[in-house]
Amino acid sequence: MNISVRSLRCLSRGWRCFSSRQGGAMNVFDRSMKRRQKEWASALLDSDKYDYLRDEVGSRVADRVYDVSRTFPLALDVGCGKSHIVEHLSKEVVERLFLTDISDSSLRNRRECEIPTHCVLADEEFLPFKENTFDLVFSSLSLHWINDLPGALRQIQQVLKPDGVFIGAMVGGESLYELRCSLQLAELEREGGFAPHISPYTAVTDLGNLLGQAGFNMLTVDIDEVQVHYPGMLEVMRDLQGMGESNCAWNRKSLLQRDTILAAAAIYKEMYGSEDGSVPATFQILYMIGWKPHDSQAKPAKRGSANVSFADLTKIGKLTTDHQKTNDKS
Repeated sequence: MNISVRSLRCLSRGWRCFSSRQGGAMNVFDRSMKRRQKEWASALLDSDKYDYLRDEVGSRVADRVYDVSRTFPLALDVGCGKSHIVEHLSKEVVERLFLTDISDSSLRNRRECEIPTHCVLADEEFLPFKENTFDLVFSSLSLHWINDLPGALRQIQQVLKPDGVFIGAMVGGESLYELRCSLQLAELEREGGFAPHISPYTAVTDLGNLLGQAGFNMLTVDIDEVQVHYPGMLEVMRDLQGMGESNCAWNRKSLLQRDTILAAAAIYKEMYGSEDGSVPATFQILYMIGWKPHDSQAKPAKRGSANVSFADLTKIGKLTTDHQKTNDKS
């Protein structure tokens, strides 16, 4: 298989929405099922061969940590898995680190790194840390399984020190559209209806609002599209299982009929197959950066304090010409 990455600047329609009212947390995912899936995947003898997507995204999150150009005395990795971010960081950037995950097996099989680390078995929805503890919090490919994502972001903001930064990556709303469409068409044809087989994901249009409501400022949100090529649809589903990324939504359908799977595989290859016989699986990755407020941070100017009007932009050519004439006379 091979992986290609393409940066996107567009906004996409997502599959998961959040209520802005307080106490409106959703209960979409079976968290105990997700823990069992991650435990099973991490315990595989060849589990490392399914880490390619996490390694790729983890390196890109680490790049964003380096972009901050600051040394962080204490950092937290939320939903670390096998610590796919930390292996790309050095002690010059992060001096001490806490790793958290719901899977004990993932923590035990974590990657080696030069940074002193402390492992904590904890749910991302219930962080067991005091307020104003960490200088940096990061997370990669974990938050899309959170039921109460607004609440989890608020907890992350609370455990950060003032002027601390949160850098995260999560799967976005247009991910695996090839697999979703193929399964739905096959079920409609063979069974007369379809059930959800791909977990609902967060839309990029919601993410900035969620970060702002959680108390972050100086927000940055951008998108990457990672496309992985497989021999066929069955290999896509096998690798998702090996990653611990199988669907754990409460409304998931437990079994697929054999003829439906074969029909879906044929549709997948017909609609999306490449000339070399491979099929693509697209992962939309949402990256986010948010800062906890502090008095030292730059603040926007007060409304009405501007001394230049946008209306003057239409005259910029004439103003430049007049300025040049004045200089020539001088």
